[in-house]
Amino acid sequence: MLKANEQARADVARLMAELGARARAAARPLAIASAEAKNAALAAMADALVARADEILAANEDDMRRGAQAGLSAALMDRLKLDRQRIEAMAAGVRAIAGLDDPVGSVIAAWERPNGLSIERVRTPLGVIGVIYESRPNVTADAGALCLKAGNAVILRGGSDSARSSAAIHACLTEGLARAGLPQDAIQRVPVTDRAAVGEMLKGLDGNLDVIVPRGGRGLVERVQREARVPVFAHLEGICHLYIDASAMRDMAVAVALNAKMRRTGICGAAETLLVDRAAADTHLLPVLEALAAAGCEIRGDAAVCARFPAALPASEEDWRTEYLDAIISVKLVDGVDEAIRHIETYSSHHTEAIVAEDPRAVERFFNEIDSAILLHNASTQFADGGEFGMGAEIGIATGKMHARGPVGVEQLTSFKYRVRGSGQVRP
Repeated sequence: MLKANEQARADVARLMAELGARARAAARPLAIASAEAKNAALAAMADALVARADEILAANEDDMRRGAQAGLSAALMDRLKLDRQRIEAMAAGVRAIAGLDDPVGSVIAAWERPNGLSIERVRTPLGVIGVIYESRPNVTADAGALCLKAGNAVILRGGSDSARSSAAIHACLTEGLARAGLPQDAIQRVPVTDRAAVGEMLKGLDGNLDVIVPRGGRGLVERVQREARVPVFAHLEGICHLYIDASAMRDMAVAVALNAKMRRTGICGAAETLLVDRAAADTHLLPVLEALAAAGCEIRGDAAVCARFPAALPASEEDWRTEYLDAIISVKLVDGVDEAIRHIETYSSHHTEAIVAEDPRAVERFFNEIDSAILLHNASTQFADGGEFGMGAEIGIATGKMHARGPVGVEQLTSFKYRVRGSGQVRP
């Protein structure tokens, strides 16, 4: 048994090394591919997703059946599920990416030096990107399309629960590459579910992997951050807050809170904690909580909330630190924007926070003093999405502070280089 396990690990290591070498070889022509060629590939991918929808749905049905047998939570099953509308949305996202300006070669900044040197900072592809994700098969299309647009080769490693759906979607992506005459190795999918494959990616695939983007649960992201030997665009979790100020319009507060929590409870932009200004408790609290409860949301409140809303369950300290990804929300009364900011800075994962307020001073303090990737005013936290930001799609929401922060779209998947032009200058 020991020898068999060692042989299996060796086989996975060889497979991953081959994927890395092929990706590096594909990255070279891709980096200089024309915008027209990349856009043609993206258009063909979108067409293939729609044309092969029946194949994708059949594969997804198999994944859903296996997920139910494995006891996946309702939130994970929602992330896993595909239907024709979601496939159409996937294809629309790919087409939207094709419609974006090509970032490769764009001049970020340019200036002249007193000695006559002309200097430009120009966007370049990162090279080869590894994307490790769980549950969401649509990430296969989003990540593949975004990396291609930014001139990067990508190796996709989806979760075992979405393996069949991801394989069917990946087939559409390689079909698009072939139609446009681009190397099919530009978008590769890890064909095995062995966890050892993730370990090989974290080692860097013999120097062939330039960056890793993890998208999944806390356990996955923490493992990637702990073990990766290449740079990581991290998205740890989405403990998102919504603060309702005393100056908020009541009907707006109800609508925003209901959407932020209940539109889709299993996404990282769903609100998990609701903070209500104590000064608005008599006017705003009950209408908001009644709307949430009527929509099927479980309320977990502090003592003041439970006293005013008897249907609420007492919130524990752990509730303020929990990403539910479910129809559950923790609720607390706070003494204005000061305490709201303190609570958010204590418990936030620095993903997305929103304020509903008409007082511009409260809004400015909220925006200036909270250090999260995305801040919203009078809008639902569920707008924390690359598509909603006009990026076409995203690989994830980066909550770190280096290189990429917030939605990771095509521009965030590039680096830059300097081009310096002279006329014979030498340094004294």
